Parts: sequence; C-alpha cells; structure tokens
Amino acid sequence: MKTLLRGVAVLPLAFAVMAFDDAPPADEDRPAAERPDMTPVETHGQLSVEGNRIVGEHGENVSLAGVSWFWSTIGWGAEKFYNKEAVAYVAEDFDASVVRAAIAAEEKGGYAEYPAEQIAMAQAVIDGAIEAGVYVVIDWHSHSAEDRPEDAVEFFTLMAEQYGDTPNVIYEIYNEPLQDTDWETVIKPYSLEVIEAIRAVDPDNLIVVGTQSWSQDVDEATASPIEGHDNIAYTLHFYAATHGQSLRDKAQIALDNGYALFVTEWGSVDAYGKGAPDHEATQVWVDFLKANELSMANWSLFDKDEGASILKAGASPTGGWTDDDYTEAGLLIREIVRGWDE
Repeated sequence: MKTLLRGVAVLPLAFAVMAFDDAPPADEDRPAAERPDMTPVETHGQLSVEGNRIVGEHGENVSLAGVSWFWSTIGWGAEKFYNKEAVAYVAEDFDASVVRAAIAAEEKGGYAEYPAEQIAMAQAVIDGAIEAGVYVVIDWHSHSAEDRPEDAVEFFTLMAEQYGDTPNVIYEIYNEPLQDTDWETVIKPYSLEVIEAIRAVDPDNLIVVGTQSWSQDVDEATASPIEGHDNIAYTLHFYAATHGQSLRDKAQIALDNGYALFVTEWGSVDAYGKGAPDHEATQVWVDFLKANELSMANWSLFDKDEGASILKAGASPTGGWTDDDYTEAGLLIREIVRGWDE
C-alpha cells in the first residue's frame, strides 16, 4: 500500500513539472519589449541613429508616439500646462511614449525676455517625463533662431548639463525655419554651432535638426547633411488637411538618402491649426509614419479655441480629463497614440 501511494503521489508531481515547463516565462525573464510593466525608456533605453532609423539600446527599431505642448510664451495661456502632473496623465491616458516641451525662444514672452521662467517650464516637463519613464523632446520653438544663436547655445548647454546623463532626453534645436531661411548658409551653420555646444557636454543623446520651409524640406537638408556628429535626425512637420503626397515624397527622398526623420510636430487639421480634423488624410499620414517607423508628437496640448487643440476651453491644466474634455482632434489623437504599437 505504501508503494502504491508513493506511485500515486508521483503523478501530480510529474504533471506539475510538465505544466511548469509549458508555462509562459515570468515577466522578469521576458525580453524588455514583451514586459507589460516596463516604461518606454526602460524598454528601449538610450536611443541612437542607425541609417535612416532610430533604434533602442538593444538594436531594435523605435517608433515613439505622443503629444507636443503649445508654445510656452509668457502671456499666451499655455504656461499652466507645463507641469509634471499633465505629463504623467498624458503618459497614462494616451499611453504616450514621448512628450514635447515647446520652449518659446522669441524675444517677446520667450527665453530672450524670461529665461528663468522658460527654464523652469522646460524642467517641469522634463522632470515629469523622467518620472513617467517616457522620452521628452526639448524643443527650441522659434521661426528665427539664427538671430540669437547665443541663446540656443546657452539654453541647450544648461539642458545637457542637467539632463544629458538621462536617456529620456531628445534635443530639438530649431522648431521651424522659414521658407526663405536657407539651409546651406543659415540653418546648417546655426545647427552645427548648437550641436557642438551640446556634444561638448552630452556625447550621445539624440539631436533633431530643423529644416527649411517650416521643417518640410528634408530632401534638401539630407542632400547636404550635418557631418562629423552621430545620432542626428532631421525634423519633418506636416498638417494633414494641408500637406499631402508631395511632402511624403520629400520625406521618402530623405529616407532613401539614408537619414533618419522625426516628426516632432504634426496636426490633423490645416497648417494654420484651424478647422476640423481631416480623418482620411490623417490616416494616410499615420500609415506612412508607421510603415517607415517614424516617431511623432501631435500639436498640441492646449485648450485654445482652435482646431489643433487637444483640450476644450477650461480643461484642467493638470490632467484628469474625461472624454468630454477632449476636442474632436484630441479624441482622434488619443486613439492614434493609444494604438501606435498595434
């Protein structure tokens, strides 16, 4: 009887061993990309550029999706959204992997007039992104940055000194040069000056370079690219209700030239930020971005009464938004960002 019982006792043990062998691996044994508890930065770590792709520290192609804040200009009303709580809520509610701080560089209301206030707003968004485990684009938001390169050098040197040792940080050194601002003689020399200032402190975090014609002429920029520096991408901006196949053709030329692009700003509405979202045109762009594994941040987290705003007037500046707080564009963008990795 004792022998029989011993044999019976072995059977459950054997089945238990078989079941254990067939069980899925515990989270801590899974690759980072398969672990649901990992933040985007824990998953991908330090970003770099390989050919025309942005890659993570394990060599995987990375395509980020998230939201850009509105201009941080003092007196324009968007300052109230520059807080860690708003960043945390966007990271959670949108399932965003990147946010963008659009730090105003212009003389009136921007860094030139209020440097301490602009630095504080940048720090709030950056600190919030680090706490949330998402990437953060530090954007020098200007249409004439070449007029005051010393401000950009000063600002980005400080950002690199404070945050250059964190993998979360992405430097965007010139939001949108104008159509008549020449790449070869103006934008490129300015960019090299700022890049060299950043690289003197931070040798490896990603730098995104603005391009001529409101960051659309990526074909021309990549025909005469920045040389002598690694981990450089080029800025592509579009507004779906205005820009179509001709701009995608420019982007494709840049990619075919072998250079990485980053869509640091885009809208589902027209180029003036007005009107209703063009759902069909937006989907064509989303398909293009996904097919080419491009990263993006949508314009913009603000409650201004315009089509591009994600929030309705009076929405809380610190998150906790319901569906009723989102505009038509906001609901569309949240859906797109939430489904980015699907």
